[in-house]
Amino acid sequence: MNLVDSHAHIYAEQFKDDRAEAVRRAAEDGVSKIYMPNIDHTSIDMMLETEALFPEQCIPMMGLHPTSVTKDFERELYLVEDWLSKRPFAAVGECGIDLYWDKTFLTQQQEALKVQVELAKKYKLPIVLHTRDSFNETYEIISAAQDGSLKGIFHCFSGTVEEAGKVKELGFLMGIGGVATFKNGGLDKVLPHVALESLVLETDCPYLAPVPHRGKRNEPQYLTLVAKRVAELMGKDLDEVAEKTTANALNLFKL
Repeated sequence: MNLVDSHAHIYAEQFKDDRAEAVRRAAEDGVSKIYMPNIDHTSIDMMLETEALFPEQCIPMMGLHPTSVTKDFERELYLVEDWLSKRPFAAVGECGIDLYWDKTFLTQQQEALKVQVELAKKYKLPIVLHTRDSFNETYEIISAAQDGSLKGIFHCFSGTVEEAGKVKELGFLMGIGGVATFKNGGLDKVLPHVALESLVLETDCPYLAPVPHRGKRNEPQYLTLVAKRVAELMGKDLDEVAEKTTANALNLFKL
């Protein structure tokens, strides 16, 4: 079985003591690629160091996370564009809007997302979207900017069947992670109504560990648990889920 973790913060501080072992465990369980979303200027060095250590497996993105957007976000975005101009990245991300923690900088988050959408177009890269408590706000910006050239992922999708349909209409994919294994995660009502062509798998490690590890540190190895749950909910064979979601991810990131 060959799996792709389309969204993993394997460079995070939580892995400082066993990062190499976590990457090895993932590979042994069939996770061949780990795509790493950036957060802000503080995460770049460790992310690129992780890539240097595991160049065949760990592949970086470049972007500004919405929870790092404050009144001086332009300085962060300048750094994002500077890096995008200097070397290859798999995607622009993660970026988007987060209204769960703090609504203070919503206007700035919207502006930062619009700038990063334009960067994705400029550099012909997919865009990876964070939409916590903000699906409608994020969708509105992406829909207005969609001219047929934008591709990407609504990361950590946990919305409704209707929202899944909107994502598909945009030509985007849905990132499915540990929430699929949660008893009240809601995806049991959604996944039976979507096609594998619309999905990629992710862990979002070290966050959102799937059952039976919920509440503990997540890691890419646990992607197999997500794949098994998706197969159960969709009534599909596990190998088919692995094959299709892996192809979806690799096709997207190789644009």
